[in-house]
Amino acid sequence: MKSEYLRTLVESITTGSFSRAAENLFITQSAVSRRIKFLEDQYGYPLVDRSGPVMVATEAGLVVIEKAEKILQIESDLLNDLHGLSTKSGISFCCTPSFGITYLPEIMKAFMQHKPDMLELKFSFEMPDKVVDGMLKGLYQVSVIEHNTDYDFADLETFKLPGDEAVFVSSPQLGLSGEEVSIEDLIGFDLYNRKAGCCSSKLLDHNMKQLGRDCADFNRIIYYDDLHLITSSVVQGYGLAFLSKSVVAKYVAEGTLRTHRATGFDHAYKRTLIVNNNSPSTELLGNLINEIKEVFRKTPAQIDFLCCTPAGIDPSFAP
Repeated sequence: MKSEYLRTLVESITTGSFSRAAENLFITQSAVSRRIKFLEDQYGYPLVDRSGPVMVATEAGLVVIEKAEKILQIESDLLNDLHGLSTKSGISFCCTPSFGITYLPEIMKAFMQHKPDMLELKFSFEMPDKVVDGMLKGLYQVSVIEHNTDYDFADLETFKLPGDEAVFVSSPQLGLSGEEVSIEDLIGFDLYNRKAGCCSSKLLDHNMKQLGRDCADFNRIIYYDDLHLITSSVVQGYGLAFLSKSVVAKYVAEGTLRTHRATGFDHAYKRTLIVNNNSPSTELLGNLINEIKEVFRKTPAQIDFLCCTPAGIDPSFAP
């Protein structure tokens, strides 16, 4: 069994569509369909329910995906162990999806222009818990996370970057006006949410509990593990989402999305750059760290610095 087939199944269910999976895997949509069909023939069960507007896993599909994720993680660990034996010039970098979507393209463009001779760069998107765990295990040399809980970074070196905030976003079609709203103004709508473990989901759960409420109080919760799909659904007026402000900044500027802060909510969270002290201190690694810091000097942070505690931000990053 080729691991690419299992990865294709996981990606298809994660994104909710064959077309998005094809885009993320850099293959054709027909190739995605063929791989899923092969798996279904191999195991003798339908693995994907295609009847609804969003593709979901069947009962058998959930069983296969659970095992597939473990197999893919073992393969990733194996490759990382082998990578440690390599003498190639390269870097392994991991970050949260919100940071990757917003800042990584600019960082990588600047970094690659200065380092065209770099032979290998591996980057991954993970939830904050998995990023920190991967750093402690030595899977990554450098990473960036957004978080609203404190982690034990042990022997890792950390740098405080300007923070961000999670806000509710809606399409003007929904008729929600005003930057400050009550939770009662919001719970009548469908909520598009990411899987448990991402920073915005944790922050939303925490805030709802603080108000004596639960996320189930929303009209419905639709889970997508794809920020593009969530944003697209909200832009089309299907419901709300609670997302990093930096992720939706361009949509807000275009007027296709509005941002809302709920009364009584804590919207701010921290952003931390993490470096593995066990990694050799090379010029290449130093250059990447500098490019990450530089992007915050050139791009205004999405959160007012006065909203954060003084200890939460390195003053050298203030615009």
